[in-house]
Formats: sequence, C-alpha cells, structure tokens
Amino acid sequence: MKTIQAVYKDGVFRPIGQVALPEKTTVEFEPRVLEPQQSDAMLEAFEILSHSYDTGISDLAARHNEHQP
Repeated sequence: MKTIQAVYKDGVFRPIGQVALPEKTTVEFEPRVLEPQQSDAMLEAFEILSHSYDTGISDLAARHNEHQP
C-alpha cells in the first residue's frame, strides 16, 4: 500500500487524492505532519517579488482609484 496524504479538518482526516480501499475499511495509521511545499510557480513569483523595479512613475498610489467602480 502506498502512502496516503490527508488533511485534518473538523475532526476528520480527508484524503487529498484517490484511495484504493473498499468503503468502511478499518485502517491504522500514525499521523506525521508534513511541511507545506510551494510549487515552482510560487517560488518563481516570490523571487520576482523580492526585487524592486524602477517604473519611472514617482507616485503609483496617486492612480490607485482610477479603475475602481
């Protein structure tokens, strides 16, 4: 049997993916907390956001409400 990842919420462990077990099967497990992993896209976004860029506009906040309804 492969490892099954689950999320604990409202007192219930819910599998993240498909589980190949018949309904109402009794199982035994020892929970192990996993560190959240970030996708490559998120890591790339954080890398971009960690830099500052000169837009040539001295006060971007001045146009903040321009596109608001």
